[in-house]
Amino acid sequence: MKRIIYPAVSAFLSAVPLVSFAATTGFNSNGGKFGTLLKDILTFSNSVLIPFIIGIGFLVFVYGMFMYFVVGGADEAKQKQGKSLMIYATLGFVLIVVFWGVVNLLASSTGLGGDTIDPSSIKNVSL
Repeated sequence: MKRIIYPAVSAFLSAVPLVSFAATTGFNSNGGKFGTLLKDILTFSNSVLIPFIIGIGFLVFVYGMFMYFVVGGADEAKQKQGKSLMIYATLGFVLIVVFWGVVNLLASSTGLGGDTIDPSSIKNVSL
């Protein structure tokens, strides 16, 4: 395991100065094609991937409730299995929300979080 992790970490750490140097030498302010790729990945993860995983977690939670209350009415093993499914689904929800928050925090801190609205461009609208 150490044979895989150490080279990967050292390769990542050795590439960090190159990335920071690249930010000052000739790239567009939006990151060019790589920035577009990162924005597309971020948009895909926010609009498709995260909701899909949350939906799967919800279905696992509901199945665990079904196992605990309906199937496991008198069977202790089924109740225990349903309880563990509900616990794992809840932990999955927490991990997904944390992952989603970290990704969006990194995206917004690097300028990939999307366009912002200039408050001076908003005109008063009366209804």
